[in-house]
Amino acid sequence: MDLKVSMESTTTRWKGKGFAEIARSNPMSQTLDQLQQALTQQPKTRALLSGQSALLEATPAQADLLNRACLGRPIVTAEKDKQWFELGLEEALYLHHHMKCLPIVCENENPMNDDVLWARMKSVTKRFPVLYKAYSHLRSKRWVVRSGSQYGADFVVYRHHPALVHSEYAAIVRSPGCNSTRGGDARLESWPDLQCALRVCGSVAKMLLVLNVDSKGCMAEEERFPACLEEYTVEECVIKRWTPEKCREGSQTVGTNEN
Repeated sequence: MDLKVSMESTTTRWKGKGFAEIARSNPMSQTLDQLQQALTQQPKTRALLSGQSALLEATPAQADLLNRACLGRPIVTAEKDKQWFELGLEEALYLHHHMKCLPIVCENENPMNDDVLWARMKSVTKRFPVLYKAYSHLRSKRWVVRSGSQYGADFVVYRHHPALVHSEYAAIVRSPGCNSTRGGDARLESWPDLQCALRVCGSVAKMLLVLNVDSKGCMAEEERFPACLEEYTVEECVIKRWTPEKCREGSQTVGTNEN
């Protein structure tokens, strides 16, 4: 097994000829800036927190930018002049807190302050604080982040829009030092579990990205948002299967450490 302590520069697998040029002409940072402006320019734009997601009624222009930014999933309705989007909790909070362009309301349509919103989202899953920290960490580096449930991971990570490029990483988020009742995760603590994850990633041409989120021991019930996120740190670790052919005498060894 080969380990690297951070995300590496890999060969990008574009889905078609000329797609690399399309991506260079439409940087994700520019799309996010346009989305931020489109959401803030509409004072009535808001998302309704509902269970494990947030529902957003978008204008056609906002819907186009949400699709281009890979945020949320469109919901098919009979309304031609409106488009509903379902945002994951991490996506909704990223737009609300990091980009500061999306108010979030509760069932009575009253805006929620940060403390109430944070408590509501943590009540859905105790892992939410570390998942959001990992999500915002990747998004801040301009990676496109989508759900990785189909690969047994927390996220899949793309260099640009999934319509243009294949994802490079399947990401699993861990929080060493926390038990499962306080948001910790026991995954990848045994060799068989790690080998299973590596085989799944290998079978779909992805590398395993482990994000270790240090939440300073555990996530206390009384922690305040967003100050608590500033205390969290993220360590990236890319793990690949060891290939014996590449490590024979006379061959260049791949990776920085070997186990």
